[in-house]
Amino acid sequence: MNYSMQRPGADLEKVVVRSLRKLPAGQAPLLAWPLACGSAVGVRTRALEFAQGILRVEVPDDGWRKELQALAPRYLAALNRYVAETVTQVEFVVGRRKTGVGQRPE
Repeated sequence: MNYSMQRPGADLEKVVVRSLRKLPAGQAPLLAWPLACGSAVGVRTRALEFAQGILRVEVPDDGWRKELQALAPRYLAALNRYVAETVTQVEFVVGRRKTGVGQRPE
Protein backbone atom coordinates (compact mmCIF):
# COMPACT_ATOMS: atom_id res chain seq x y z
CA MET A 1 0.00 0.00 0.00
CA ASN A 2 1.42 3.38 -0.87
CA TYR A 3 1.62 6.46 1.32
CA SER A 4 -1.25 8.28 -0.42
CA MET A 5 -3.66 5.46 0.45
CA GLN A 6 -2.64 5.43 4.12
CA ARG A 7 -2.83 9.17 4.70
CA PRO A 8 -6.65 9.65 4.70
CA GLY A 9 -7.10 6.93 7.32
CA ALA A 10 -4.44 8.43 9.57
CA ASP A 11 -5.95 11.89 9.21
CA LEU A 12 -9.43 10.58 9.99
CA GLU A 13 -8.15 8.82 13.09
CA LYS A 14 -6.58 12.07 14.30
CA VAL A 15 -9.91 13.87 13.88
CA VAL A 16 -11.75 11.13 15.78
CA VAL A 17 -9.20 11.13 18.62
CA ARG A 18 -9.35 14.91 18.90
CA SER A 19 -13.15 14.80 19.07
CA LEU A 20 -13.24 12.01 21.65
CA ARG A 21 -10.77 13.83 23.88
CA LYS A 22 -13.02 16.92 23.97
CA LEU A 23 -16.00 15.04 25.41
CA PRO A 24 -17.08 15.42 29.05
CA ALA A 25 -15.51 13.05 31.56
CA GLY A 26 -16.71 9.46 31.28
CA GLN A 27 -18.27 9.71 27.83
CA ALA A 28 -15.29 9.09 25.55
CA PRO A 29 -14.67 5.45 26.51
CA LEU A 30 -18.34 4.66 25.85
CA LEU A 31 -18.24 6.21 22.40
CA ALA A 32 -14.79 4.80 21.60
CA TRP A 33 -15.83 1.20 22.30
CA PRO A 34 -17.14 0.45 18.76
CA LEU A 35 -13.93 1.88 17.30
CA ALA A 36 -11.74 -0.17 19.62
CA CYS A 37 -13.56 -3.48 19.11
CA GLY A 38 -14.51 -3.17 15.43
CA SER A 39 -17.84 -3.42 13.69
CA ALA A 40 -18.41 -7.18 14.00
CA VAL A 41 -18.12 -7.07 17.80
CA GLY A 42 -19.63 -3.59 18.03
CA VAL A 43 -23.03 -4.65 16.66
CA ARG A 44 -23.30 -7.45 19.22
CA THR A 45 -22.11 -5.56 22.28
CA ARG A 46 -22.90 -2.29 24.03
CA ALA A 47 -20.77 -0.10 26.30
CA LEU A 48 -22.87 0.46 29.42
CA GLU A 49 -20.85 2.68 31.73
CA PHE A 50 -17.39 3.96 32.54
CA ALA A 51 -16.35 4.62 36.13
CA GLN A 52 -13.07 4.48 38.06
CA GLY A 53 -11.17 3.32 34.98
CA ILE A 54 -13.50 0.39 34.28
CA LEU A 55 -15.54 0.18 31.09
CA ARG A 56 -18.51 -2.18 31.48
CA VAL A 57 -19.63 -3.76 28.22
CA GLU A 58 -22.79 -5.81 27.70
CA VAL A 59 -22.37 -9.03 25.69
CA PRO A 60 -25.05 -11.44 24.44
CA ASP A 61 -23.96 -14.57 26.34
CA ASP A 62 -21.28 -16.22 28.45
CA GLY A 63 -19.47 -17.55 25.38
CA TRP A 64 -19.04 -14.02 24.08
CA ARG A 65 -17.94 -12.86 27.54
CA LYS A 66 -15.20 -15.48 27.74
CA GLU A 67 -13.98 -14.89 24.20
CA LEU A 68 -13.87 -11.11 24.51
CA GLN A 69 -12.19 -11.28 27.91
CA ALA A 70 -9.26 -12.99 26.19
CA LEU A 71 -9.06 -10.02 23.80
CA ALA A 72 -9.35 -7.39 26.56
CA PRO A 73 -5.67 -6.35 26.42
CA ARG A 74 -6.05 -5.43 22.75
CA TYR A 75 -9.22 -3.48 23.47
CA LEU A 76 -7.54 -1.63 26.35
CA ALA A 77 -4.65 -0.59 24.14
CA ALA A 78 -7.01 0.67 21.44
CA LEU A 79 -9.26 2.53 23.90
CA ASN A 80 -6.31 4.23 25.54
CA ARG A 81 -5.06 5.35 22.13
CA TYR A 82 -8.38 7.10 21.51
CA VAL A 83 -9.36 8.65 24.84
CA ALA A 84 -7.73 11.02 27.32
CA GLU A 85 -9.00 9.17 30.41
CA THR A 86 -7.16 5.97 31.29
CA VAL A 87 -9.18 2.80 30.85
CA THR A 88 -7.65 0.21 33.19
CA GLN A 89 -10.11 -2.63 32.66
CA VAL A 90 -12.89 -3.78 30.37
CA GLU A 91 -15.52 -5.79 32.24
CA PHE A 92 -17.85 -7.89 30.12
CA VAL A 93 -21.32 -8.56 31.51
CA VAL A 94 -24.00 -10.79 30.04
CA GLY A 95 -27.10 -8.79 29.20
CA ARG A 96 -30.55 -9.43 27.88
CA ARG A 97 -30.68 -7.50 24.62
CA LYS A 98 -33.29 -8.03 21.95
CA THR A 99 -32.22 -10.25 19.09
CA GLY A 100 -30.60 -8.34 16.26
CA VAL A 101 -28.63 -9.13 13.15
CA GLY A 102 -26.19 -11.92 13.87
CA GLN A 103 -27.52 -12.59 17.38
CA ARG A 104 -29.10 -15.72 18.71
CA PRO A 105 -32.51 -15.47 20.39
CA GLU A 106 -32.48 -15.84 24.17
